[in-house]
Amino acid sequence: MQAVDLRAILHETLMIALKLSAPSLIVALGVGLVIAVFQAVTQINEATLAFVPKVIAIGVVMMVTGSFMTGTLIAFGRFLFDQMILVGGT
Repeated sequence: MQAVDLRAILHETLMIALKLSAPSLIVALGVGLVIAVFQAVTQINEATLAFVPKVIAIGVVMMVTGSFMTGTLIAFGRFLFDQMILVGGT
């Protein structure tokens, strides 16, 4: 019986989490920075002015990168099931 390489699985899990969250977080950071500069220049302090563009930008990013995210999660799921088969099958 083979031992499951838990360290490799945890490392792969963290890398997948970074890959899937990075596009949304980077876009939210960029949009937030642009809105903050705009608010500082115009002295408009409205909370919804920062919230609505972020939600729209993240929605667009999710639509654009959705197939990449789905493919990545499917490949990771197959990897996990392969690891379970290796442990249970031999």
